[in-house]
Amino acid sequence: MSDDRQPETRAIRGQLPHTQYREHSSPLFLTSSFTFPSARAMADTFAGQQEGIIYSRYNNPSVDELVAKACAMEGMAAGFATASGMGAVFASLAALVQQGDHIVATRAVFGSTHQVLTQILPKWGVSHTYVDSDDPGSWAAAVRPETKLFVTETPSNPGLQLVDLELAGQFCRQHRLQFVVDNCFATPYLQRPGDYGADLVTHSATKWMDGQGRVLGGLLLGTPEVMEQVVFFCRHTGPAMSPFNAWVISKSLETLHVRMDAHCRSALALAEWLQKQPGVEAVHYPFLPSHPQYALARRQMKAGGGIVTFELAGGTAGAHQLLDEAELCTRSSNLGDTRTILTHPATTTHSKLSVAERAAVGISDGLVRMSVGLEAVEDIQRDLLRGLTINNRK
Repeated sequence: MSDDRQPETRAIRGQLPHTQYREHSSPLFLTSSFTFPSARAMADTFAGQQEGIIYSRYNNPSVDELVAKACAMEGMAAGFATASGMGAVFASLAALVQQGDHIVATRAVFGSTHQVLTQILPKWGVSHTYVDSDDPGSWAAAVRPETKLFVTETPSNPGLQLVDLELAGQFCRQHRLQFVVDNCFATPYLQRPGDYGADLVTHSATKWMDGQGRVLGGLLLGTPEVMEQVVFFCRHTGPAMSPFNAWVISKSLETLHVRMDAHCRSALALAEWLQKQPGVEAVHYPFLPSHPQYALARRQMKAGGGIVTFELAGGTAGAHQLLDEAELCTRSSNLGDTRTILTHPATTTHSKLSVAERAAVGISDGLVRMSVGLEAVEDIQRDLLRGLTINNRK
């Protein structure tokens, strides 16, 4: 497809070639393996001397369509789809380091990413140093001769802290580091780290890309040089996405821009409303002028995203009370759904972090993460107000 078309158009029109049945919607290739017309053709395909699909752990037409769409949206040359978002995060690290290497990472990363950095990679002799995302001037002090990667997540989960991607790209070029970005919260519709020099971008496609809480999936999208290492690692360690999940997510990408516009409008409206509610001590949303990195958010993001976090005066008890009183909003650890979801990170997604570690990335006991769905804003407000009112009576 012509590269001069907008990413949204390419996500809709970037389909597999039609089969002899002339279908309008791409079919699902639910198969584990593929046949060959001859032994010679089979041997030549395995040897790389002839184009062809070998096995669905390597690639599959349904998965290939998803990867091609995601690459077009993210502006990256190559990609690989994994069975989950954390499969993509782990592969983005493990494929690019070896024993004795060192990683510099911004402190505000997802809880499971933190566990990979602190508990899993050290067993293989890979160390890391955390830096603060809002203090780029301090990053250079963390770089060692054996440092290979700079890893970040922006906006962060759940604190919504931002990293200046332009400065991060310059930093990585200056220190000859590979630049890895978790772009899950923003999606490629709101932000494209590759435009700032990112070598590899990861996504939990489970979230906004699927958008309806149906399937698991992850994506790794990057430069040809980096993806050569990543694809080799993934093909031989086996975190492949199922064709069915790829087919579902590929269909969902066709509406990503429409859904994200709606999520962002509602999220901003709810963030502004929450700022006025008694018992809410702070509201965090990148496109609120009160956000400390508001100017940066406006510069590198198209809109503020679908996540709002807010802090309640009642701590854990107040947060649990709010969640328990919700009748419309869902209590779940997931996000990026058509249905609004409430989560208490301190006792769920980030519960394995110590109190000090949570405090360092802005996760207080009273922090609630809200993934804003597509319901009417007035209905979400009414649902939240019930719990807020009860908290304020105590």
